[in-house]
Amino acid sequence: MSHTFGAVAVLVVSVLTVGIGIWGLRFSRTTSDFFVASRTVRPALNASAIGGEYLSAASFLGVAGLVLAFGADMLWYPVGWTAGYLLLLALVAAPLRRSGAYTLPDFAQARLRSRPVRIITSALVVAIGWLYLIPQLKGAGFTLNLATGLDNRLGGLVVALVVLVNVVTGGMRSVTFVQAFQYWLKLTALLVPAVFLLLVWFGDGATSPADPMFDLPGQSGWADPLSGLGPHPIYTTYSIVIATFLGTMGLPHVVVRFYTNPDGRAARRTTLVVLVLLGIFYVLPPVYGALGRIYAGDLVAEGRADSVVIQLPLRMIGGTGGELLAALLVAGAFAAFLSTSSGLTIAVAGVLSQDVMSRWLGGIASFRVSAALAVSVAYVLAVLAEDVGVATAVGLAFAVAASTFCPLLVLGIWWRRLTDVGAIAGLVVGGVTSGAAVLRTFVATEDEGWYSTLMAQPAAWTVPLAFAAMVVGSLLTPDRRSPHATRFMVRLHTPEAVTVDRG
Repeated sequence: MSHTFGAVAVLVVSVLTVGIGIWGLRFSRTTSDFFVASRTVRPALNASAIGGEYLSAASFLGVAGLVLAFGADMLWYPVGWTAGYLLLLALVAAPLRRSGAYTLPDFAQARLRSRPVRIITSALVVAIGWLYLIPQLKGAGFTLNLATGLDNRLGGLVVALVVLVNVVTGGMRSVTFVQAFQYWLKLTALLVPAVFLLLVWFGDGATSPADPMFDLPGQSGWADPLSGLGPHPIYTTYSIVIATFLGTMGLPHVVVRFYTNPDGRAARRTTLVVLVLLGIFYVLPPVYGALGRIYAGDLVAEGRADSVVIQLPLRMIGGTGGELLAALLVAGAFAAFLSTSSGLTIAVAGVLSQDVMSRWLGGIASFRVSAALAVSVAYVLAVLAEDVGVATAVGLAFAVAASTFCPLLVLGIWWRRLTDVGAIAGLVVGGVTSGAAVLRTFVATEDEGWYSTLMAQPAAWTVPLAFAAMVVGSLLTPDRRSPHATRFMVRLHTPEAVTVDRG
């Protein structure tokens, strides 16, 4: 595509992002504004912001690429990413807001009154945040290379710098406005070109994507919904479902947004709106993947399936019109990298500033230094993990979150007998097992044995292990139960409208 159009698209999104962030700065005056927007974000705005940060590179580019390469079975990813909010709504959203915590480590310490639990939780927040930041910066580098000709590493650096400027100027308050804008930009960027592409498809009578004319090795079109998942498709499917359903509630940048609601009722309403917004958005990426099976099948053989979203307008329409639509898609993709990276940076910076930097700095200065550290480390890791795919890294981040914070939140909110020893056991078991899978994926070559499959998709066995370790550890240490647990859980489950009659 024309580098001029691509560069203009990136520049416009960057200027709007920084401009909205600076505008939001006038609302950011206190430390609470920087961490949780002073808990005053209303459901509609918060839901748009959550949609903005949650719909990452994997959603905007990765889903279409996966559908192009592997078929309809890859729709488990967007289904799982959306359905995760159902569990979040039912089990976590309102109680988590009522906890009064700023971060996941704050919640863990308030529930269990244990410094070791807080330390482990903080380390996991940072690790998951960096693991999720890697694909954002890598995807940004890839997209900017395609759109502007910049080297992949320079593209990731551009995103890192824009995110850092946006986060340090206004914190959560400013980022909320930016992410809400970016959700609607991403939706528009996918919707408008999709309309034109479908009109072209209807007009030229091309073979329907339901026709098995696009065969990959080991596949027969889309006839088998479990085809293309490797040698153990049933296991892989269930592991994907577990990771995406349960991982959502454990993602630090998702959880931290629920602390910004005024109360538990608003948190639930926010989640309902998020479900609607995600459902609308996820209709669109599969359309690009399906059309790609007709017009851009060669991208799979070239290892560029993730570029199908941007390539389709150039192939199906061409000329200035195709260039302009591709530039709009580049703008949406760039917004996806910025919004998710901003949310992750705030989540990681919040933990680093409270648990590490607070020893030397305080307040907003600590937050800003922590944000710079969070972005810098993530960028270095993204450069080092050059061969790891975007979708792979995102999937592993969900698996780690599902194996650690999901058990902690579910049991911490709903099971009074959870102890600090049990929580530590579950976090360590889940963190070590899923972490081992991450390390193996980053350094090992692929093979088709069971061991490779179990490590590539670990959630199906790491999540049950973590839950079991947490339950057994708690049952073996009843004397370690916090004396404040009952009072704290009453607080979690009592609606704010309920008042105590002291007469």
